[in-house]
Order: sequence, then structure tokens, then C-alpha cells
Amino acid sequence: MDGLRRHKSMFLLPGLLTLLLIIVFPLLFTIRVSFSGWNVSNPEMDFVGGANYVKVLHDSRFWAANLRLVLLAGGTVLIQYLIGFGLALLVWRNVRGRRLWRVLFLVPMMTTPVVMAAVWQMIFHESLGPVNDLLAKLGIAPVHWLTEAGPALAALMTVEIWQWTPFMFLLMLAGLLSLPKEPFLAAAIDGAGAWRTFWKVTFPLMAPVSVSAIIIRLIEASKLSDTVYVLTSGGPGSATESPGYYLYLRGLKEQQTGYAGSLSLTYLVLMVVTLTIVAALLARAFKVPKQSSKAKEQ
Repeated sequence: MDGLRRHKSMFLLPGLLTLLLIIVFPLLFTIRVSFSGWNVSNPEMDFVGGANYVKVLHDSRFWAANLRLVLLAGGTVLIQYLIGFGLALLVWRNVRGRRLWRVLFLVPMMTTPVVMAAVWQMIFHESLGPVNDLLAKLGIAPVHWLTEAGPALAALMTVEIWQWTPFMFLLMLAGLLSLPKEPFLAAAIDGAGAWRTFWKVTFPLMAPVSVSAIIIRLIEASKLSDTVYVLTSGGPGSATESPGYYLYLRGLKEQQTGYAGSLSLTYLVLMVVTLTIVAALLARAFKVPKQSSKAKEQ
């Protein structure tokens, strides 16, 4: 048996080594770059110590972008979860045309974020977009969707919700389809109604899937940059800048390579710590059961 496991490990070793090289080398190189003064006027890997990290600590624009991301990611993922879960519940049962609805709900996710953002940029256009035309018919003054801070954030959140709610819907529907039937049969025998069955049976059984889906979407939302680039370019001013877009400005547009390396590593640490804490809080809030030692051994 030990020999069989050893041979299995040998087959997995090439892929594992390749994966480690893909992950470890860029990380080590970024660490080295972050301690250098490499920029557009000084293309050298000279050592500057922790000067870049001191600059990061005093970079109010970077920290503002992180706080803004908390609002964007937290708000959009929560709404995506609620809508996605609701849509999954609608097509979970024997609804007429449920296969067609399942496909239609996935259409926004099939479009690349850049294309989707370009479409929504036209939709939110202040003079030609259909959103302000609809508001005018309702007697509401036109909104400067992409040139004012508040409306621009709302527009960005709308695009994210439209784009990625289907992903949440897909995960929640897969979770619902995998639920055992016995608890629902027991609830029906006890005379529980639809609402009570949902809160006492469906929602608790879906807790592990819910936590996993929310964490996956938070990880993806933390990388928000392409939609910002196309829709608002971080504007007006820096009102819609995300950390990812700010890293693009510093590292690629302004060629502050060393400083961008320190920004990216700081952001990586922040995201790992934050998402670990959020995952633990979500598991406690949803009361996800911990695996027993026997289950872990199996």
C-alpha cells in the first residue's frame, strides 16, 4: 500500500513542481523588486531597504482605495448572494421552463468584464443612455452617473452585481440540487410550511455552500480592476479607484516598479488576513459544523 502511494506521489510531482515554480518565483521576484528603487528613470535593482514600505504607510490614496473596496466588495457580494440564492430557489423546484431560465441567468457571466463594462458605460451615458431617458419619463432629473462620486460608485456596483450574480446563482443551485431529500420529507410529515422549512432545513443545510460561495466571490471581487478601468477609469478623480487599478497606475502606467511591488505585497497580506478573518466569522455566523477528527483522517 505504501509503495502504491509512493508511485502516485511520483506522478503528481511534476505538476506540483510546475505549480510551485509558477507561484514561488513571481512572489520571490516581487519581494526583491519591492526593496529596490526601480522606476522609469532608474531601471536598476538597487537596494533601498524599507523605503518603499514607509511610503506605502503614508499613501492615503492607497488606503482610501482599500476602504472603498470593502464597501464595493461587501455590498456587491451580499446583494449577489441574496439575489443568486433567491433565483436558485425559484428554479430549484419543478418550474415550467426551468432549464431555459437556468441558461438565461448565466448569460451575463459568459461575457468578459471589459465588454460588459463598455456596454454599461453606454447605458449610463448622461445624455444618450437609456437609464437617464427612463428617469426623464418618470419626471426625475438626469443623474451624472459617471462624473459624480456617489452615482459612479452605484454604477460600478450595478455592473458587478449584474455580471457576477449568475456565478452565485450557479453555486447555490448546485448546492440545492445536492441536498438530501430525507430532511424535507421529515419536515413535510411534521406539517412545516414553506417558510419554516426554508429556515429550519434548507438554509442550515446550505450553510457550507453559502460560506464557500461568499468567500470565492470576495476573493474575485478583491481583484476588481478591469471594470473600473473601462467604466470610470477610477474617476471622477479617484472616487472609484480600487487597489488593483491603483497598482496598475503606479506599476504599469507610471512605471514605479519598485513601489508597485511593495504595494502589491502589502495588499496581498491585507487580503489574506482579512479574508481569513471573514471566513472564520462567516463560518460562525452560518454555524457551519466542524469536521470531526475521524472525518479528517478519512
